[in-house]
Amino acid sequence: MNRMILYGSEYGTAQRYAEKMSQLTGIPVFSYSTAQDFAGCKLVVYFGGLYAGGVKGLKQTIKHLPTDIKLILATVGLADVTDEENLCNIRRSVRKQLPEHLWENTTLFHLRGGIDYSRLSFTHKTMMTLLYNKAKRLPEEKKTAEVRAMIETFNTKVDFVDLDALSPIVAAAQHAQQI
Repeated sequence: MNRMILYGSEYGTAQRYAEKMSQLTGIPVFSYSTAQDFAGCKLVVYFGGLYAGGVKGLKQTIKHLPTDIKLILATVGLADVTDEENLCNIRRSVRKQLPEHLWENTTLFHLRGGIDYSRLSFTHKTMMTLLYNKAKRLPEEKKTAEVRAMIETFNTKVDFVDLDALSPIVAAAQHAQQI
């Protein structure tokens, strides 16, 4: 298989994007935890949920990728991807996770996901409650757009998934296949 779509998703939004991408492109899709054979693979499109600054499953996946692979990485999180400060924070975090040779062969995209507090694991619910309580106590001038959004959506269900946002990722995958 010379191309594949992988996803790392805890609650399903990254998986939704990955499966729709597969429908649009005909590229097979797998969870990162089941993908093992990358022999002959030239392109991986990876959709990963953002959790505590990391991309779900990316660390485990990159250990197995060939050094000459082309990676299209789409992060999926709650942060507003039109806010430049949010994008800088996400890029900085992703940059730390990728080795130099892979970073040079990576095209990066950012998508919005969602959250349903009623479905969170005990650990994630506890972490979000701690973050929320800390964020509420911040002086107003220190609250970023991301922090304000987290406060506004705390303990609710929100879904920012926009499958139309896949268009540039589909185009990048098609372009990568032509190279």
